[in-house]
Amino acid sequence: MPAPIVFIDIVGPELPRQAAFYREVFGWEIGAGGDFAVPATSPMRGVLRVEDPKDNPAAERVLYLGVADINATLASISAHGGNTVLPRLEVPGVAILGLFTDPAGNRMGLVEMDGDKAKVPKAP
Repeated sequence: MPAPIVFIDIVGPELPRQAAFYREVFGWEIGAGGDFAVPATSPMRGVLRVEDPKDNPAAERVLYLGVADINATLASISAHGGNTVLPRLEVPGVAILGLFTDPAGNRMGLVEMDGDKAKVPKAP
């Protein structure tokens, strides 16, 4: 049996800003200590935690979040302190993707969804 993903750990220098970003952009409910749970095949536990910037924390966690509209989500990300890394991109036969960074610089991805399934553009 393949190993399941059982936890998400997203690092940032200040918890309130990170929590507000994920709450406002993705509708995640973030607890006072940074704990959260998001829907997945089954609930996936996670936490936002703080690392001292002087320790040069790694900011590379590429998780792909399913959203209904990548362009609208990237606009919301920008309005809440994040940045677009890769605008909406249709990968024929695969998915519609985008990449962004959150306010702490963590790079993550977006997959455009049609209900509970990824939208897959027709291959040429």
